[in-house]
Amino acid sequence: MKHKLIIFFRTVWRVLFSINFLITFLLLYPFFLIFIQFESCWRIVFILKRLWAKMIVYNVGIRVKIKDEAHLDKKGTYVFCSNHTSYLDTVSTYLATPIYFHFMGKAELLKVPMFRIFFWRMDIPVDRSSRIGSHKAFSRASDDLKKGISIAIFPEGTILNTAPKLHRFKNGPFKLAIDNQVPIVPITLKNNWVILPNGRKAKKGGRPAKMQIVIHKPIETKGMTENDIEKLKLTLHDIINNELRK
Repeated sequence: MKHKLIIFFRTVWRVLFSINFLITFLLLYPFFLIFIQFESCWRIVFILKRLWAKMIVYNVGIRVKIKDEAHLDKKGTYVFCSNHTSYLDTVSTYLATPIYFHFMGKAELLKVPMFRIFFWRMDIPVDRSSRIGSHKAFSRASDDLKKGISIAIFPEGTILNTAPKLHRFKNGPFKLAIDNQVPIVPITLKNNWVILPNGRKAKKGGRPAKMQIVIHKPIETKGMTENDIEKLKLTLHDIINNELRK
């Protein structure tokens, strides 16, 4: 009986989370729609996204604890890479850093009405089923880095049902960082998979908790070549994995 009550309340909380997510989006949607039309206003869109992220979590009792080991240069350019275990992860990335960035995400997000507005122009959809589409996406990301715009990407590529276990990282983010000689910043999202589970665990609902984010020291890529991709992947994997094991 106690277990059923816990599941019931967690399910109610997840429904409230979804309602809050939708309402706050609709409140900001007119501003997103106006400012995203003009590239010169995309930084305003980014500020609004960070505001939306705060509304998403704080309104439903989630508190945020950020451990900043990086102390990044706000004028620097980086490739942000984190583990991916929950739909909260994108929100967490916006909470983690005020440094302006564009997100890279799977092309399927273009089919989701609420996210299509962002991936239509500002953020970067990656069609992994198409070599040409994938190349175009990483070419656009490379152009952004050259302009001094940071990139955020999940190296695992998608959310898997084995959270918090890390899976094999794809080469793309590491090649992108090395080609442009910009640092990679590992970010560990420690417990999003507990707060808002995904996949089979979603039926257990969710719960308010303290979201724990760790921003690790950047990994420098200057002087690296494509021959260093595997080594770089392993370094980032170990940093995040070690933090998760704590």
